[in-house]
Amino acid sequence: MAAHLVRRCCWRHFGAFISPASAVPASLLVPAGKVAVARALPPAPLASFHTSSPYSWADGFSVKELAEDSRSQEYKLIWDLVETATSPQELLQLAELHPLTSNQASLIITQLSRLAAEKKLETESIVLDKRFQQLVSIMDSQISQVWNNALVSLLKSLYSLGMDRNSTEMQSVEQEVLWRLRRFTFKHLAFLAEFLVVRQGKESQLLNEIIKKLELRWTELEGTRTVVMLMGRVGHISPALMDRLEDKALELAEQFNPDDIRKITLALAYQNRRCVPLLRAMSYHLIQKHSELSLNVLMDLIFAFGKLNFHQPQVFQKIATDLQPHIPAMTPVEVTRCIRSFALLKWLSLPLFEAIAQYALDNAKQLSVTHLCSIILSFARLNFQPSGSEDFFSMVHEALQGQLHSLGPHLLTDLVWSLCVLQQAKAPYLQQVLAPDFHAQIRGDQSLKAQNLQLKLIHINAAAKLESPDYRGPFLPPEMLSMAEPAGEKVTLLQSSLREALVGVLGSQDNGRFDARTIYGWQIDAEMVVNSENKPLPVKNFAAPHLLYPEGTKPLPSGARRIAFLRWEFPNFSNRSKDLLGRFVMARRHIQAAGFLVVDVPHYEFLDLKAERQRTAYLKDKLSKALAKEMAS
Repeated sequence: MAAHLVRRCCWRHFGAFISPASAVPASLLVPAGKVAVARALPPAPLASFHTSSPYSWADGFSVKELAEDSRSQEYKLIWDLVETATSPQELLQLAELHPLTSNQASLIITQLSRLAAEKKLETESIVLDKRFQQLVSIMDSQISQVWNNALVSLLKSLYSLGMDRNSTEMQSVEQEVLWRLRRFTFKHLAFLAEFLVVRQGKESQLLNEIIKKLELRWTELEGTRTVVMLMGRVGHISPALMDRLEDKALELAEQFNPDDIRKITLALAYQNRRCVPLLRAMSYHLIQKHSELSLNVLMDLIFAFGKLNFHQPQVFQKIATDLQPHIPAMTPVEVTRCIRSFALLKWLSLPLFEAIAQYALDNAKQLSVTHLCSIILSFARLNFQPSGSEDFFSMVHEALQGQLHSLGPHLLTDLVWSLCVLQQAKAPYLQQVLAPDFHAQIRGDQSLKAQNLQLKLIHINAAAKLESPDYRGPFLPPEMLSMAEPAGEKVTLLQSSLREALVGVLGSQDNGRFDARTIYGWQIDAEMVVNSENKPLPVKNFAAPHLLYPEGTKPLPSGARRIAFLRWEFPNFSNRSKDLLGRFVMARRHIQAAGFLVVDVPHYEFLDLKAERQRTAYLKDKLSKALAKEMAS
C-alpha cells in the first residue's frame, strides 16, 4: 500500500513539471545527427494523470500492464464460457463469436474431448465440423505459444477425439511436444508416457524419447501416485526405468496405502520381477499399519504373491483370516482364483479351505465343471481332505457325471490325477484316461507338456493297479511306462549326503540300488533287501517287478523285505509345515503298496546332522524303527 501511494505521488509531481507532448519541439525529441520526421502523435497520456478513475494511469499502471490486464480479462471471459459449456455446440460457437489465441483454441479442444468422453458422444462429427477445423488451424498457426500444460492436454485430447495421426496438424503437435521435452516437468512426462503407452505402444518414437527423459530425470520423481502409475503402466517397456522405480518405491514404501501396494505387487507379478526387498517392505507396512483390507486388495495380493512365488507367512495368515468371512458372498470365479493362489503358494489354511469346501456344497448348481476342477486340483496339491469328505465328494461325482467328455485332455488328466491323490478316483475316471485312444494322442510327442501328461498317466495307471482292486482295465501298455530322464537334473545336497551315509548302512555297494526309476512313475532314492534277520542281501540278484528293466531273476527268500529310502526336500512340503504335498503323499503310498518298507529321510532332520557317523547312525536307527513297526503291525 505504501509503495502504491509513493508511486502515485511521484506521478503527480512529475506531471506538474512537464507540458503536453505537443508543446515540445520535435527537434528536441530526436537524437543528435537525426532528422526530425513529422508524424501524428497519439493523445498525450499525461492528460489523464489527474483523473479520479481508480484505473487511471496516475495509479501507477503502465501501457503494457493495462494491455495485459485487458487480455487477462478477455481470457477469463473465454475461460468462463469454456468451463460452463455443457455441449460441443456451445464450445464450437466460440470459434465464430470470439477472436481466439492458440492457447484458447487448445483449451476449447481439450474441453471438447472431455465432454465427448463424459457424455459418450460420437467424435467423428466433432472432428469433421468446420468450426473444429478452424480451432485446429488457430492452434497450429501459433503452436509455439501454447503453454506446456495446455500442450500436454492438447495432444491427449486430439488422440481421444480420433484425429488422423498422419495429419499435418497432429504431426505438428507431436513435433512441438518432442522439442519441448526438456522443458516439461517430470509429471508432464509421466502423464504423456502413461497415455502414449496405450495409444501408440512400444514403437512410438515420441514415447521412447519420453522414457529416456524419465530414466535420466528419475531423481525428480515425487509422490506415491506417480510411482504407482509408472510401475503399472510404463515400467514394462523399460527395465532400466523399472529398476529406478523399484528403488524409489522402496524409499516410499511407508507411505503406500493398501491400494498402492496392490497395484505395485500386480505390476511386479505381470512383469515377473521378484524384487524381494520391496515386497518385504510393503508386506511389513501392510501388516503394521493396515488392519482392514478390501476384498479386491486381498484377492490381488494373494494372486501376485503366488505368481512371484514370494513367501511371507504373516501376510498369508492375515489374508486367509480376512478372506474367510467373505467366502459365502464371493463369486465362483473369485473363489477359484483365491484357492488356486493359495495352492500355488503351498499355504494350507484349514479354516479357509473348509469354508471353500462348504461354499462348493452350498453353491453346487452355480459352479461350472471348470470351477469344480480348480477346487479339486487345489485340494489335491495340498492333500486337503474336507471334514465332510463324504458329502463333498458325493457332490463332486454327481456334478462330473457325464461331463468328462467335455474336458480337454490336459484338464481331464489333471482332474483324474488329483482324484487319485485324494483317493477318490472311480473306475469311470480311470477308464476315460487309460483308454488306448486317449493316450494315443500324445504318443511320440516329445514336448515338455506331453511328457508331463504322460508322467501323470503313469501315476494314474499305478493308482489303478495298486489302489483300485476292483478295477479291471484298461491299463497303459508297457512301452508307455518308460520316461526319458530329465536332462541336466542337479544333484541336491540331501541327495549326495544320503548316498554317502548309506554306504555305512549297506556295507557294500552290491547291497543297494540308487535312483531306481519304477514302472509307477516314481523314483526310489535307495533300495535294499534284508533277510529275516535284517541283514542286507545283494539286491541285484533278485527279481524286481517294479523296475522297467529287471536285473535279477531269483525270488526273494522267505521273510526277506524290500526297503526304500525316500528323501524329502524342502519344496516337497507345505509352506512352514512338515506335511508333504499331495503328490508326494501319493508317491509314498504307491511305493508302500508295491511291497516296500518305506524309510523317510526329511531334509529338516537329516541335514541338521553334520558328521558322517551321525548321519549313518540316524539312518540305521530309522531303519530299525521301520522294521520294528512293521513286525508289530
